[in-house]
Amino acid sequence: MKKTCIIITGPTAVGKTAIAIALAKYFSTEIISADSRQCFKELNIAVAKPALPDLQQVHHYFIDSHSIKDDISAADFERIALAAIDEIFLKNDIAIMVGGTGLYIKAFCEGMDEIPAVDPGIRSSVIFGYNNNGIGWLRSEIEKNDPDYFTTGEMENPQRMMRALEVKISTGHSIRSFQSKEKKQRNFNIITIGLELPRDILYQCVNTRVDSMMEMGLLEESKALLPYKQLNALQTVGYRELFDHLEGKISLERAVELIKQNTRHYAKRQLTWFKKDDLINWLSPDINIVLEYLDERFEDLKI
Repeated sequence: MKKTCIIITGPTAVGKTAIAIALAKYFSTEIISADSRQCFKELNIAVAKPALPDLQQVHHYFIDSHSIKDDISAADFERIALAAIDEIFLKNDIAIMVGGTGLYIKAFCEGMDEIPAVDPGIRSSVIFGYNNNGIGWLRSEIEKNDPDYFTTGEMENPQRMMRALEVKISTGHSIRSFQSKEKKQRNFNIITIGLELPRDILYQCVNTRVDSMMEMGLLEESKALLPYKQLNALQTVGYRELFDHLEGKISLERAVELIKQNTRHYAKRQLTWFKKDDLINWLSPDINIVLEYLDERFEDLKI
C-alpha cells in the first residue's frame, strides 16, 4: 500500500493552520509547510506563522528554515518537500502538507522545471521598478519584453509578474520556455483538500486577522525589516504597506486599510488559482467534516 500525503490548501485566513495541526495530532505525524514566506526566520507576524506552542507540539518542515537573503524557487521547494516527506514516511504512513502558495503545491504534486539563476542586479531593478511605478509598469514591461507570458501568464499577480520579467531579462528566454507540461508521477498517494468559506465571511476573517496582527506588533516588526525592503522576501502584503507608512508616504490608518484590501485581493487570486484544479476537494474548515471525508477517501484507496 502506498503512503499518503494529505494537502490542506485554500485562501489566506480560511483556517488552514488549525486544520493541519489537528490532523497532524490525530495521525501522530508531521507537517510540511507550503508557504513561500513562512520559511524565512526573520518574518513572523505578517506571514501568519503558527504559534510557538503549535510548532513545539507538531514538527514543521520549511518553517524558519531560510533567511530573507536567500532566494527560494518552486523547484527548490519541490526538492526540499520531497526530502522532508521521505523522512516522515520512515516513521508514519501519513504526512500533512499545508499552505496557500499554489505554485509550490503544484511543484510538489507534478514536478517543476529548473529555471536558470537570475542576475541579482536585474532582480533588484525589477523590484525597484514595481515599488516605484506599480503594477501598470509591470504589465507594460512584460508586454514589451515577454509577449508570451503577457498573453498566457498570471497578469494580476505582481510576484509572478516580477518573476517572469526578471527571468526574461536575465536569460533572454520566456519563463514559459522552462515550464514543461510533463507531470511527474509520485510514489505515494496525494489527497488535496481545499478549505473555503462564503466570500463575505472570509473577508471578515481577513479584516479581523489584520487587526490582530497590528495588535501583535506588526508595525514594530516592519520597522526592524525596513532596511531590507528591497529583498524579494519583503515584497509581501503587510510589510509593503507599512514600509510606505514608515517612509511618510501614507498614514498608518491608510496602510492598515491597504493591508486588508490587498490581502482580500490576494485571497481572491488564490481561489482563482486553486479552482482551476479539478483534483482539489472543497470542504468547510471543520475538522469533523475533514475527517469524515478522509475516512471515505481512505476506504476508496484501501488505506
